[in-house]
Amino acid sequence: MTKPFRLGFIGIGIMGAPMVRRLRGRGWEVTVWNLEPERFAEVEQSGAKWAATPSAVRAASDVVLICVLGDHAIEDVCLGPNGLLSRDGAGMVIDLSTTSPEMTAGLTERTKFDWLDCPVSGGPGPAESGTLTVMAGGERALFDRLKPVLDDLAGNLTLMGPTGAGQVTKVVNQAIVGATYIVVAEALAIIRAAGLDALTVASALKGGAADSTILHTIFKQMANNDFDPPRSRAKQLTKDMHSVAAFSEAHGLDLPVITTAIRQFDAYVEQGGAEADSASVSRLYVK
Repeated sequence: MTKPFRLGFIGIGIMGAPMVRRLRGRGWEVTVWNLEPERFAEVEQSGAKWAATPSAVRAASDVVLICVLGDHAIEDVCLGPNGLLSRDGAGMVIDLSTTSPEMTAGLTERTKFDWLDCPVSGGPGPAESGTLTVMAGGERALFDRLKPVLDDLAGNLTLMGPTGAGQVTKVVNQAIVGATYIVVAEALAIIRAAGLDALTVASALKGGAADSTILHTIFKQMANNDFDPPRSRAKQLTKDMHSVAAFSEAHGLDLPVITTAIRQFDAYVEQGGAEADSASVSRLYVK
């Protein structure tokens, strides 16, 4: 079946590369760009096409999907030299990045693109299989128009409200995720101190109030020291947690658990863990 849009995709990272392969596997035409051109090798065999600049991606596309590392990166992609605004082409953007609600609002206003903020959760495996959780913000009509693209990426897709609502929902997601990483790392320290088998404990807790996806994925990574290759990077989750703190401060909230989790991630990054898998923050608790 012929797809209704030519897609551009900017950002072939840990999450972007499997999403590109997924879209190609579903029959979409995809033109890509990445700051490090060597990463094109990860999607070249899928039939994705390379463009030399973000502006060239826009010129070759009807819809541009963006998956980059935060506010500075997406601002540069849109407004920098050879950015999206420097050339005509696609007028619709799906931002899959985790960026601040303020940046989303600002770029929507400055670029005049039809913009959906659609941060994702789930990791590289769900990105490859099209079962990501996607939290969308934007106009209902645009969401409905672009839903065929998002349906091929998402197992759980929800329109949360107007532009920025997706990013606000991702703030909530990252607050829960970041704090839980630290909690399960500390639980693992308790288990090891008690001489119990970590995986048996995880199995014993299944179906109980302590059960969670993180217990059966991230906790198992921690227990097995299974951190290579990284599924995510500690520097990214640390950045996201600081975004949670900034949002909380702006709304007059005092969140001591979040503050403690941020302190632990900061300590791990400062010790040299920035590029390591986020789950390897558990190394803080190894004596």
